Amino acid sequence: MSPRRDVGELGPDDSVLVISVAAELSGLHAQTLRTYDRLGIVTPERTRGGGRRYSLRDVAMLREVQRLSQEEGVNLAGIKRIMELTNQVDALRDRVAELVEENAELRRRAGSGTRTGGELVHVPRSTSVVVWRPRHQRGDRED
Repeated sequence: MSPRRDVGELGPDDSVLVISVAAELSGLHAQTLRTYDRLGIVTPERTRGGGRRYSLRDVAMLREVQRLSQEEGVNLAGIKRIMELTNQVDALRDRVAELVEENAELRRRAGSGTRTGGELVHVPRSTSVVVWRPRHQRGDRED
């Protein structure tokens, strides 16, 4: 059993809300939440016994599904696609942030002149970044 935590310690991704509470917070009927789960629109985590546990982020997504459906007139298939694309964009943003940090680290190492670094070389008509090291620093041996 997990140690008890104060409600103030819960984050937006902590899945602790039972379906009745998530339904109340989202303004939807519990059966609607079950339908969204079955269709893969908003999929809560499951307990070992199979019970649904929603997070605050799930509740926010349920509210957005309701808004898209009622105010924008988007059907459930369209909403599912919107959610998939939104998740894809979020993942790509995370990856871009990782690559920007990796690029900055390579530039820091190259600029510091350390032997583990190298020299950044521009490759014409390319978006590639190449770290060039002289042959004697690469560990290549010619016999």
